[in-house]
Amino acid sequence: MEFHTGLIEINWTSLMILINVFILYIILKKFFWEKIKKFMDDRANAVKDKIDVAEAMNKRADAKMADYTKRISNVEEEGREIIKEAKVTADAQAQHIIEEARKEAASIIISARAAAELEREKAMDDMRQEIAQISMMVAQQIVEREVNEIGQESILDDAIQKARNATWQS
Repeated sequence: MEFHTGLIEINWTSLMILINVFILYIILKKFFWEKIKKFMDDRANAVKDKIDVAEAMNKRADAKMADYTKRISNVEEEGREIIKEAKVTADAQAQHIIEEARKEAASIIISARAAAELEREKAMDDMRQEIAQISMMVAQQIVEREVNEIGQESILDDAIQKARNATWQS
């Protein structure tokens, strides 16, 4: 005895399950469908609003990021420009200082040369005075020796010896 059943078999149990599902559907639709639909719509709208807010915040963040990037770029460029200007100013000041130092050195050299010339002239005047004094001493001794009848050579030697022993004024 073989008992075969088909793939789909309609019996009273299946029919009752189908009727129960249909009745449950009608009850749920009449009493709960609007509330469930409203809940789902509200939830979908809330999610959509949050997504819109997030997108708006992302756009603002992107705009701020672009603005900050631009500002940073401008700041870096300004920094390079400031460094360049400072270098030019420093170079100009260095040139000015070098030029002033050269002028001061030239002035010091001129002053030193003038002082040296004055010292040389003073030394020459002192030497002339010494020579004049020595000449006067020599002339005085020549005159004295002539009176004493002593030769001129001994007078000249004596004057040179006295000049060697005397200190020169500077």
